[in-house]
Amino acid sequence: MTSQRVLITGGASGIGATFARRFTERGDRVAVCDASSEAVVRMAAENPDMLIRQADVTDEMQMAAFLSDVEENFDGIDVVCANAGTGGPAGLIEDLDYRAWQDCIAVNLHGAFLTCRWAARLMRAQGAGLIVLTTSTAGQWGYPYRSPYASAKWALVGLTKTLAMELGPAGVRVNAIAPGAVEGDRMDRVVAMEARASGKTKTEIRAQYVKGVSLRSWVTADDLADTLMYLASPAASKISGQVLAIDGHTETLVP
Repeated sequence: MTSQRVLITGGASGIGATFARRFTERGDRVAVCDASSEAVVRMAAENPDMLIRQADVTDEMQMAAFLSDVEENFDGIDVVCANAGTGGPAGLIEDLDYRAWQDCIAVNLHGAFLTCRWAARLMRAQGAGLIVLTTSTAGQWGYPYRSPYASAKWALVGLTKTLAMELGPAGVRVNAIAPGAVEGDRMDRVVAMEARASGKTKTEIRAQYVKGVSLRSWVTADDLADTLMYLASPAASKISGQVLAIDGHTETLVP
């Protein structure tokens, strides 16, 4: 397979950094943005040939500057991963702060909009391309104490389905991956936050995640990347409009 031009938002840490590493390992050209200056500096030092910029996906001007750099350096794009996200606040809806709600929706949904709007323009003109949105099993189930996050991730499913319809006639595929509980620092923070909101211990929260999954296990970022690599391969040329859960089969988020 020929080298591809790949863009990943939220790509300097966590799941996004694993995506970037996997594409780079197979010889693709990769551009990433991330809101964290520390993560950007660290990744740039480790990947001097990668196009890396600090950009907040909710800031239209910052994203315009980043995306302009990508166009100038890549002369087109083959794969776009609208991956940037945030866990948002935890708590009963009557206790949530409105600004915290807005911030969660903005990063998870509005950031995907800005990314996909740009990708759609380029890919429609090319007559080819793949867009992959990172949603969550929270986008397929209700998620107590996490209403803003669940709402944003459900919205990404709707965006995925709609863009697949809009862009399919132009030869562009659009899919979403829905991670379950992914091992790593981010989920450690989520577990701690949910423990505070629910009054349970962190051990109880972690056990709850495993109990609600058929395979009784968490997943890794590389598990997600395996599916992404497949979607970005010729073998997946007829897969579009799908939400692929990489979660060990979630039976319930509230076992």
